[in-house]
Amino acid sequence: MDDLGVAVVIEDDADVRNLLEGVLTQAGFEVHSAVDGRTGVDVVRSKQANVVTLDIGLPDIDGFEVLRRIRNFSNAYVVMLTGRTEEPDLLSALNAGADDYIAKPFRPRELRARVAAMMRRPRHESDGQNASTSWGQAPAPAAHAEPGVLQHNGLLLNHRTRTVEIKGQPLGLTRSEFDLLHVLLKGGGAVCTRADLVRAVRGEFYDRETYISEADERAVEVHVGNLRRKLKEDQLSPRWLQTVRGVGYRLAPRRPDDA
Repeated sequence: MDDLGVAVVIEDDADVRNLLEGVLTQAGFEVHSAVDGRTGVDVVRSKQANVVTLDIGLPDIDGFEVLRRIRNFSNAYVVMLTGRTEEPDLLSALNAGADDYIAKPFRPRELRARVAAMMRRPRHESDGQNASTSWGQAPAPAAHAEPGVLQHNGLLLNHRTRTVEIKGQPLGLTRSEFDLLHVLLKGGGAVCTRADLVRAVRGEFYDRETYISEADERAVEVHVGNLRRKLKEDQLSPRWLQTVRGVGYRLAPRRPDDA
């Protein structure tokens, strides 16, 4: 991992900040730091950060507000760091636009692996955070003539360009939302468990032997909820995503009136 761009560490604890700086520098980033939220926003803007690690508990404004401000102008990958793993914190972080979260204390190897997994999934116009641009078994989704393209009930996903359209209209998705939708489309109606979807979001860091926590599964539920909201799904008659209670999710059956 060399010449990965700029990473900004927003952390008021000197020991944690030094650790983060060391891990990211060793990984190949040019690293800059800030000890409070307002300064952190300015550094992210001025240095055009590619990756941001963001502590939730900062001395001036909390990490959620920092994240909201960053998302007004930047599509940088943001990893939230928190000593709390309660569901409200997790939901707030993901809903505010975080790409990932890590509980303190964390292992340097874990942080580096998570960042590496994110960087292997580049953002394109499909990412809703880019401020400079704007489940019974169902039949398998039909593949488009172009490689890497999947269609289902008027939705078209192009994995090569990481773009999604609904009847020709572009849909802005985050990296995690795109990856979840891709896995479900590829499944062709087979049930995807929450653990399967955690692995889709986490990438290579979470193999079949890795323990999947309740927090990981709750994060997937948040991503699916956000995805449904962007798809404007009808809860009573979903067009794309069906819940399999107690298990996970799958594609809704194909509708003959949809392309």
